[in-house]
Amino acid sequence: MSQVFSLLLDNLLGEREHFNRIWFASDQVTPPTFSYQVNFPRLELVISGEYPNQIENADKSISEVTLFAGDALYVPPNSWNKPNWETDCSVLSLLFGKRQLGFSLVGKAKAQPNFYDVQKHSIQTRTGHAIDHILSALNSLAKEPVQSPMDSHLLHALLSYSQQMLLAPEAGRRNRVEDLYQGICIYIQENFHRDISRESIAARFSITPNHLSRLFRQQGHMRMADYITWVRVDRAKFMLKRYDFRLSEVATRCGFQDVNYFYRVFKAKTGLTPSEYRGSN
Repeated sequence: MSQVFSLLLDNLLGEREHFNRIWFASDQVTPPTFSYQVNFPRLELVISGEYPNQIENADKSISEVTLFAGDALYVPPNSWNKPNWETDCSVLSLLFGKRQLGFSLVGKAKAQPNFYDVQKHSIQTRTGHAIDHILSALNSLAKEPVQSPMDSHLLHALLSYSQQMLLAPEAGRRNRVEDLYQGICIYIQENFHRDISRESIAARFSITPNHLSRLFRQQGHMRMADYITWVRVDRAKFMLKRYDFRLSEVATRCGFQDVNYFYRVFKAKTGLTPSEYRGSN
């Protein structure tokens, strides 16, 4: 699987010296419901077709933009975008987690309810290396009024370094079980706000639900349901401090369909009710 993504990166780096257009996501206004918003950087690259999104403008308004083949969208930590998957498109996403680098390739056909192509791969990330500084520079550049041409140079450096990590000799000695576990963790962190379950996650990664449960017990030393709850509560803590959402909306945006259940889980995990946590220092 690493060869598939390495070839994609090689094609992207070889086909063009500069991206057609680079967009930067932000987080100065309240994100729409069901936006993608995580606490690590993401890079989305359009391989083919049209990829409509809602993102925030420099004037803090929200607009619809359409990315085409050769365009890129960089999303700093805790910034958001809301894709519209109602067109023909193929999109490569790179997700720069604290412990893992995730690769995701999805293909969508217009008028079809599901993705026709989903390929995912993850590797253990390197810390204390150049990639940390490249991401830091991009996160800072996202706040600047003028981003070109430095944005293109930094993205090329980021893709080149990511490709090197895929091809590194130590990659062949990785623990594949660990990689699978880290990839599933990234998926949960991306989709915590959706109705995800053991069965749906197992199907997405082409494993059995029982295998998935064993994986979390062996690698994470916890139940998968507990990990999902931890991610959701962590994001609820962020939203309670960052936005003025009603508590029922925080619950919904974090994947809790029952607000009373959200209250009980939040207090059990933090020792405070959501209201008490919001008002605490």
